[in-house]
Amino acid sequence: MVGVTADASKADQLSSAKNPMIKYMLKTRENHAREQEQDYSHVFRRKTRFEMFRLSAIAMAIEFAYAAETSFVSPILLQIGVDHKHMSMTWGLSPLIGFFVSPLLGSISDRCKLKWGRRRPIISILSFGILCGLILVPYGKDLGLLLGDAGYSYADAAAFNISHAGDGSVAALVAEAPSGPSASDFKFAVILTILGMVLLDFDADTCQTPARTYLLDMCVPEEQPKAMTMFALFAGFGGTIGYAIGGVDWETTHIGNFMGGNIPTVFTLVTIIFVICYLITVTTFREIPLPLIEKDELLRPLSEKAIKKELKKNNNAIYYIQETTQLELQMASDDPKKMEAMQGSYQNGYSPALEKPKKTQDVENQSDAEMDAPVSLQAYLKSIFIMPYSMRMLALTNLFCWMGHVTYCLYFTDFVGEAVFHGDPVAAPNSEAALNYEAGVRFGCWGMSIYAFSCSIYSLSVTKLMKWFGTKAVYISGMIYYGIGMLVLGLWPTKWGVLVFSTSAGILYGTIFTVPFILVANYHAKNCFAVKNGETVPLKQARGLGTDVAIISSMVFIAQLIVSLSVGPLIAWMQTTCAVLYLSTFLSFMAAIAAMFVLYV
Repeated sequence: MVGVTADASKADQLSSAKNPMIKYMLKTRENHAREQEQDYSHVFRRKTRFEMFRLSAIAMAIEFAYAAETSFVSPILLQIGVDHKHMSMTWGLSPLIGFFVSPLLGSISDRCKLKWGRRRPIISILSFGILCGLILVPYGKDLGLLLGDAGYSYADAAAFNISHAGDGSVAALVAEAPSGPSASDFKFAVILTILGMVLLDFDADTCQTPARTYLLDMCVPEEQPKAMTMFALFAGFGGTIGYAIGGVDWETTHIGNFMGGNIPTVFTLVTIIFVICYLITVTTFREIPLPLIEKDELLRPLSEKAIKKELKKNNNAIYYIQETTQLELQMASDDPKKMEAMQGSYQNGYSPALEKPKKTQDVENQSDAEMDAPVSLQAYLKSIFIMPYSMRMLALTNLFCWMGHVTYCLYFTDFVGEAVFHGDPVAAPNSEAALNYEAGVRFGCWGMSIYAFSCSIYSLSVTKLMKWFGTKAVYISGMIYYGIGMLVLGLWPTKWGVLVFSTSAGILYGTIFTVPFILVANYHAKNCFAVKNGETVPLKQARGLGTDVAIISSMVFIAQLIVSLSVGPLIAWMQTTCAVLYLSTFLSFMAAIAAMFVLYV
């Protein structure tokens, strides 16, 4: 353990921006990149706050779209005749696709040889899918009517009841009277709306990975933690404002009347904001095309991973490089001619201290190629089933966490509309039950806005809390608080409870957004996947950090698939949407139990 800790501390020291070797390696690459046909020097310099804002704007756009989806898709499906059971099952389509397609898209992104870059083409394709979803979801019903849907008329249903009220047969009246809209009345609308939901859900979830990668590619190593914090902040801000937009009663405004109601207005505003944020991000910096990176080593990003990888080779030349560089700088500062000569040699990508035998370079390049090779789908699936115990427990814990959180996100506004405001999603328009349900959905949006805001605030403080109280205590307490909050809200569904206990969902999301990935990074940084008698047990299986991060991230797809298949039957069995919160409570407590067996390095 001492050796592992020492290696980690050396890596931190070497990756520091104050290290003279790192400074000159970056400067050499920056000058070399500036001399290319296109100027790529921005990849190797520090970014301003405004540039960070532009790179992170896509995170806000994605959360805007996700907020509109989770707030209104379930109510929309219920209003066009899809029952709770089948409505819940439709949420399983996107994760089923995403679990298999996401790794392939990641591999395509790594291999993309377009002049436009590797990340922005994938971001653009997924953003187009989000845009299509933002159009199909709110206007699926109208498009279905244009394609020939019969629709449902509440006036005809009322006339049917009046005409049969005096025939003396109550049994016949009950048997024949329409019970509300059904999916058969809106065949095309159901298909188009579900297609829009799948596009929106899958693309919003998947687009975050290339967006994060594009952000990291454009930042030098010491800026990457700051960049990820900025990304999380903008995601939280986007969710906060996105849910708040859904909480406004737009029908009482001029813009709402012009757009045709609450849902079209919300989705139109979200679409406009999404397009603007997308354009802000993809026009920030040009990427270095993959063919240039492959043939020119000085155009490859100087990532923290690459620096640490050099240390792990136990090559004494690394320490010679650091000491010799510092010595050369000290000697050259007293001799202006020597300093001028050194600057010229560094700008040309050469330093005597950086020279290595050709044989050593060939071995290292071969090792780099092996370690940086994109993960195939076969290797990805194999690494899921063959994992060390520490990774299995962390994946299981994250799965339970995501199941509890997804249950809240996908069905919360429907719960507020039915259980808190006592509304009915299939009631006649402008009836008391229908108005109560719509008011409940809007109020639920305010609760989810608080959830997103508390998530962004908690994400900023979670690392400090881990230092003060320990990773294990912070990880488990976030799950327990969420479970207690959902249990209280399920037993006493009140308006104040919706607002207060939505903070517990934000804390859980902030926890699963950070802690599992910190643990995985620690496992790999210290090469510690198991501890026996206080000592690290060597891992025989070769594992990649990217693959393990992808495994932990993919738990959201499995969680959504399981939840989508179980929530509908559970609501039908318990005859109340409070079942959603009871399930969230059970899953969060299961996650807390599993977290007790996680390895905390």
